[in-house]
Amino acid sequence: MDSTGATPWHRSRSVAADESLETVLNSWLAPALEPHRQQVSLIGHRVVHGGERFTAPTRITPEVEATLAELIPLAPLHNPPALKGLAWARHWAPELPQWACFDTAFHSSLPAAAHTYAIPSEFRNKGFRRFSFHGINHQHVSETVAAQCRKQGKNPSQLRLISAHLGAGASLAAVKGGRCIDTTMGFTPLEGLVMATRSGNVDPGLLLELMREGYSEDQIATILQKESGLKGLSGLSGDMRTIREAAANGHNGAIRALDVFRHRLLQLLGAMAASLGGVDVLALTGGIGEHDKQLKLELEKALSWWGDFLTVVIPEDEEGMIARLCQRHSETPASAAVG
Repeated sequence: MDSTGATPWHRSRSVAADESLETVLNSWLAPALEPHRQQVSLIGHRVVHGGERFTAPTRITPEVEATLAELIPLAPLHNPPALKGLAWARHWAPELPQWACFDTAFHSSLPAAAHTYAIPSEFRNKGFRRFSFHGINHQHVSETVAAQCRKQGKNPSQLRLISAHLGAGASLAAVKGGRCIDTTMGFTPLEGLVMATRSGNVDPGLLLELMREGYSEDQIATILQKESGLKGLSGLSGDMRTIREAAANGHNGAIRALDVFRHRLLQLLGAMAASLGGVDVLALTGGIGEHDKQLKLELEKALSWWGDFLTVVIPEDEEGMIARLCQRHSETPASAAVG
């Protein structure tokens, strides 16, 4: 299950402001799981950040859990709920092995040139580098496309794939032969594409100017994470469906949001294509990627200069990928202790 308690049988439910995660897990997830309890052989958790330490699905031990707690500063919004979910699941079924799958793990194959920031060594040595996220779903997309290639009698070992995870959060992954070689998110999920309420790429000098104007760290964090992106551009909403409808009715902010979203997406798709040396498959996934048919047509037209490539839509399936990863690694004793 992920940090919100998602399972293959029941999609996650959001936590309201006036209720705790534990309350939701006890009142909603426990009853939902009870009929399946005898069929559960292990429990898998989605953990957003594994840092440089965890690069594969990892069985939870007290030592692993302690290390995960040390990684909280890397993902202060996401890793704490994951640890709470882990503690709850251990109480619910103490006899079952628990495993963690990391959103950063699929990107651990990034070459140094792709994950290194051009900053002094004293900061690089502290671990300030590009990690990237959405890796569980990018891996699902990569494996799904590879399986489709095999069914068609093609060898996927040199397949050049761009996985486009487009939703409230958005990122691209350049995947060659099943290995991620470039991506758009960085040290945090703020880097890269325009997202629902996150800014994506911003000149660091702009942030320095905000600091000189007296904005605090918390204020800048709120601006970049909750008030920017489609919401900030449109002055209306971070929901692409609302943006599309408003733009069709002539709303200037919505039109601006679409234009900037598409420009940045095309710009970074070009960057991923350059890293791959060409593109065989563009896979669209996530809420926008799966359901915005107009965007698919716009991309195919704008990217015609790529030449011969295939555009496919792959439904997001992080829960299924977590289940497959945990099962796969639990059957390999050598991988059971540490990723």
